[in-house]
Amino acid sequence: MLCLTKKRHGLRIEIPPMPILPARPLKYLLASIIALTAGGPDIAVAQAPDSVISQPGTAPASSFRTDRLPGGDVKPSDGVGVFDRMGAKLPDLPPEKDYKGPIDEAYGAYQRGYYLTAMDKALPRAQLGDPAAQTLIGEILSQGLGVKKDVKGAAFWYGKAAEGGDPAAMFKYALMLMEGQGVPRDKVKADDYMRKAAEAGNPSAEFNWAQIVVADNPGEKGLKLALPFYEKSAEQGIADSQYAVAQIYATLKDLPEEKKRLAREWMARAARAGFDTAELDLGIWLVNGVGGPKDYVKGFEWLKLAANGGNVVAQNKLAHLYINAIGTPPNPVEAAKWYVLSRRAGLADPSLEDFYLGIEDDQQKAAIDAANKFRRR
Repeated sequence: MLCLTKKRHGLRIEIPPMPILPARPLKYLLASIIALTAGGPDIAVAQAPDSVISQPGTAPASSFRTDRLPGGDVKPSDGVGVFDRMGAKLPDLPPEKDYKGPIDEAYGAYQRGYYLTAMDKALPRAQLGDPAAQTLIGEILSQGLGVKKDVKGAAFWYGKAAEGGDPAAMFKYALMLMEGQGVPRDKVKADDYMRKAAEAGNPSAEFNWAQIVVADNPGEKGLKLALPFYEKSAEQGIADSQYAVAQIYATLKDLPEEKKRLAREWMARAARAGFDTAELDLGIWLVNGVGGPKDYVKGFEWLKLAANGGNVVAQNKLAHLYINAIGTPPNPVEAAKWYVLSRRAGLADPSLEDFYLGIEDDQQKAAIDAANKFRRR
């Protein structure tokens, strides 16, 4: 989506970061991390609802383990704003400076929903080689806004804008080249444009280029090469990158100590943005004391938040917390409820099955009733 910023003397139109569409799934990042940490201490890493990788090790006395699970790729979460999550009032905006730059009527019409007007105003400029106008036409055609959806036409204009150096267009065109949408697949060309968009500062491209680097350079080398791009993207608010930074800071041994101390903070930022994988791992880190002191209560709260959001692994871990009274009073019915939900999703756990079979029949019934009533937040 495009955004419009109102100024006292006109309109300044900007293109915010495009939605994150991963060039490579997070499993490549996670695979590199697990390869580096194999045989180390019992630290949870890189967990997700359908693709969970953890570091092997001896389970602590609480049986709060981080087992490796089979699964597919991880789809980055769209997330919500930190203030939305916290329910806090946004601070007042600072006084605006007078804007005396040119007004982009095409983007203004687009933002107000006048898509045909936007197209009419942008097309002459696009034909004269204006990358911003070409990007706008590509956006309108790709979404079918006021006109028939035209993927090939969108690819043409995104391609022209990418050739003109527009970072947003380079990112979108790279995705189309990767997926073969409107143009033949071309990995070499796609990677080149993704790199250029990342180097130009597009935060979503920075994340995706980092993913490509990790995929093409497994192990520590890829993590080190990708880290600067993850960091830049994380600083611009991309939750997936914040999660990656946290994992890399906690994993690479030769990083400066000041970065290692920030691992939990970056994980918390990703969790506060609504990234359920980060909610899960932050809860585990707090319980296990990774990246800082143990905090069972906060760990329980983050795991419960992820579990209520439908994260299957968090539901499994939450059952263990209720059984072992970690961060919460013991509650066999709640423990059984979360186990039933995770088992229905295909996550087997022999120790929880033994627990479930050992409780009273009325407790099993209550847990099943509670599981049937469960609705994701």
